[in-house]
Amino acid sequence: MNKKTILAHKVVYITIVLMILFLPKMSAQNSLEELLDQYNNESIPYISVETLKSIQNQVLLLDAREKKEYDISHIKHAKFVGYTDFKMDTVTAQNTPKDTKIVVYCSLGIRSEDISEKLKKAGYINVYNLYGGIFEWKNKDFPVMNSEEETTEEVHAFSEEWGKWLTKGEKIYSN
Repeated sequence: MNKKTILAHKVVYITIVLMILFLPKMSAQNSLEELLDQYNNESIPYISVETLKSIQNQVLLLDAREKKEYDISHIKHAKFVGYTDFKMDTVTAQNTPKDTKIVVYCSLGIRSEDISEKLKKAGYINVYNLYGGIFEWKNKDFPVMNSEEETTEEVHAFSEEWGKWLTKGEKIYSN
């Protein structure tokens, strides 16, 4: 091989290495809006954390995360309904009127849309998805509670990948 061919091979090799290193970062979401657009179909209207804070005592607040997440941190007065093992009975057993204002949240607002859709299919007509979930709630310095109903700085961050969206509080990861 001549020098020109060797140089061309080196350029191709370096280009491939750089693409492998940086392509995943370039395709990652740069904003919460992009992330939610990627995973949600917006079949349920969003409610902002600021709006929820102002009406918190006037809504049925449902936590659509797993029990270990809820136990580490949840929004005050939120009822645990879960995600993987969600059962409509957790809502219907409380004789919740179909027009009750219900706000569902999870870590970011992805799982909560799924649970909200189930509520909507069951006839609940006033269901909202918390935009940015408990992460956005904590990022705005609103308090979260632990399993003892005491204010805590700990927030279950779900995973390293999703935890990047939690910018305040102490990130907790568990299996």
